Amino acid sequence: MTSSEPWTRATADRYDAEESERFSAPVLVPTVAFLAELAGDGPALEFAIGTGRVGIPLRQRGVPVAGIELSEHMAAVLRHKIDEDTLPVAIGDMATTTVPGEFTLVYLVYNTITNLLTQDEQVECFRNAARHLTPGGRFVIELGVPPLRFLPPGQVAVPFDVSEGHLGFDTFDLVGQILVSHHLTRDGDDGRYRRGRSRHRYAWPAELDLMARIAGLELERRVADWDGAPFTQDSAKHISVWRKPA
Repeated sequence: MTSSEPWTRATADRYDAEESERFSAPVLVPTVAFLAELAGDGPALEFAIGTGRVGIPLRQRGVPVAGIELSEHMAAVLRHKIDEDTLPVAIGDMATTTVPGEFTLVYLVYNTITNLLTQDEQVECFRNAARHLTPGGRFVIELGVPPLRFLPPGQVAVPFDVSEGHLGFDTFDLVGQILVSHHLTRDGDDGRYRRGRSRHRYAWPAELDLMARIAGLELERRVADWDGAPFTQDSAKHISVWRKPA
């Protein structure tokens, strides 16, 4: 039984439109290029493949891709875009679900490991990646750095978007390492707003490195974005690559 909260049908139906910026060429081109280079001549496995934002263009790039996805509704949206033979998807959680074959690349983008709400499950996610990898294969995670330094003393909320159509802020349980993202999104032209929330377990890069070590993986590199900018103390996110020893 996973602690992840599966996306609903309503969320899946509007996901691509609400995340349209992440489907744009400036975002996807460097993402796909980075992953394709690591995959090399081998196949790739995407954990939490969602509606195929990254998996489909990576497959179109010539990399064989398979996916694991917890939400049947998200997978149904993907299936309208590409057939099962071209991009197979298994329904299940990324910590325990397995698929046939071995992969030169397993990857997990856009903070999705935080959908696993316990440290034990996040460790199992690393172990699941390792069991799917060929010797020498890589596991890649894209994850934001917890913005705790922006918390004023005594406060537990940080805004991350204040725009015409959306208000977003995160609240933090600093003991449980739980972040709750709150959203107020304009819903139509009549002034109504739709409220949403999602829970996440945030983790620091050093904690992820320890999870990787438990799973038998070694840190190969860490950069600040898909273009390969250096990761520094001011970086808002990181792309981390761990390697399974040959």
